[in-house]
Amino acid sequence: MTVEEQVDLVGAFVRGVVERFGYDATTSTRVEDDRLYVDVAGEDLGLLIGPRGTTLDALQELARTVVQRRGDERALRVVVDVAGFRARRAAALETFTRRRAAEVLETGVAEALEPMSASDRKIVHDTVATIEGLETGSEGIEPKRYVVIRPAAGPKPEDGPVED
Repeated sequence: MTVEEQVDLVGAFVRGVVERFGYDATTSTRVEDDRLYVDVAGEDLGLLIGPRGTTLDALQELARTVVQRRGDERALRVVVDVAGFRARRAAALETFTRRRAAEVLETGVAEALEPMSASDRKIVHDTVATIEGLETGSEGIEPKRYVVIRPAAGPKPEDGPVED
């Protein structure tokens, strides 16, 4: 399936879901770096987002499945956003992560965060990766997988002497 066919298919699918929910909203699509973005804009779209974005995640997974069911091994990665939720969520999660990271740096005690989606965990991992002296790891089993922020392990003895 061509890129254009994937864009048309996913765009039509998401528009259909939005219409079935009874919303007067617009959808737009764009392709960047092997990713197909579908943005839904309108008023009072909270039901399409759901608590902590769970309905939005489900809609995105369904849209991704629609493309993959066509059997094309070169399917674009599908990202669906409603009313800018993903950008707002990412910004809020980065702020939250930086506060938790500061506490871990101050106390030296690891902190386990609440279970979150894979996309939210990636934001946490990426944010902490920019902070010197900390590292992260994901633990637990889906759907209760969570991130632990901990002080970075120092060099191992086999790495050689540490110079001051």
